[in-house]
Amino acid sequence: MLRPVVRTAWLKRAIIAALTLWAMLVLRPWPAVAQATSNGPAEFFGEEVTLEGRPIVFIPGKATWDNAFPTLTEKFKTIATFLRENNLSAAGPMLTIYIAVNDREFEFHAAVPLAEPPASQPRGTIRSGQSPVGKALKFVHRGSYDSMDMLYETITNYLDGKRIERVGVFFEEYLTDPLSTPEDQLVVNVFVLVK
Repeated sequence: MLRPVVRTAWLKRAIIAALTLWAMLVLRPWPAVAQATSNGPAEFFGEEVTLEGRPIVFIPGKATWDNAFPTLTEKFKTIATFLRENNLSAAGPMLTIYIAVNDREFEFHAAVPLAEPPASQPRGTIRSGQSPVGKALKFVHRGSYDSMDMLYETITNYLDGKRIERVGVFFEEYLTDPLSTPEDQLVVNVFVLVK
């Protein structure tokens, strides 16, 4: 009779530990590395933030949705090489800034923020510029790149339901390094610029 009680107590402790770990990971407020400042009480979904522009280096590109993640990671590898060769340091996580999208393909800027603009204009495919600026809603995705489709559909429904108008671009900020993190364990802030 004592053994089932011990198993039950152990099981209860394991469940409590698992729930505590889940709460720490899921409910923990992740820092908005894109220098976003909150404009009010945080919402779990669609937190309003104000984005301040930061210097970036980026590579423009175009890809189909079928090969999106490999295309983006190749661009990020090229930027990482450029930063190493020019003794520059990233001042925040990698970004994908979407310029144009449709059902089959998209145009983007794969970007990395810097503390200061490069001393000279980059040559070749790499360019310098500024990250998006303005009022935005922030959404958080945890999981694979391919599963983000569900998040974007939910964001669209959220904006429609609240009659919020999107303006300009939207972009992703990878809180986990897409070059070294297993693809199904990504943590990504999605920022949608709004009126």
